[in-house]
Amino acid sequence: MKKYMLYLNSKRCIGCHGCEVHCKTNKGLPVGPILCEISHQPLKLVAGVPKTEFQFRSCYHCEDPDCVAVCPTGAMQKRHDGIVLVDQEKCIGCMACIGACAWGVPQLNPDTGKVVKCDYCLDRLDAGLKPACVTRCATHALKFVTLQEI
Repeated sequence: MKKYMLYLNSKRCIGCHGCEVHCKTNKGLPVGPILCEISHQPLKLVAGVPKTEFQFRSCYHCEDPDCVAVCPTGAMQKRHDGIVLVDQEKCIGCMACIGACAWGVPQLNPDTGKVVKCDYCLDRLDAGLKPACVTRCATHALKFVTLQEI
């Protein structure tokens, strides 16, 4: 089975947060829940030269996801290809998955009262496209790859 992931080339990232904007646009999310996050690492000296970089954090689509295990309705699911998703029809907004995730990835959508998380834009993947964050990255810093490709 292929294990998918989002890979950030931090040397190309300029921290524009375009990936976050396009993620939210694709999912129709309001201001608030962030499904992926670009964070700025503190300035440090490397060989006497000031350097900084950005880090990208998204769902890790765990092998044995705690968020799936605690979901009382089966809304949080893991697909055959390893992608962890939320079935919006089954989600009751109990937030058990939010508490179970060590990385705080699942978020409550205040407009719907249901949980949302990065699912690599399944609507796009199933149509043969890449996630919105990847296709809209201005500097091509984000890549959608398999673990084997890395």
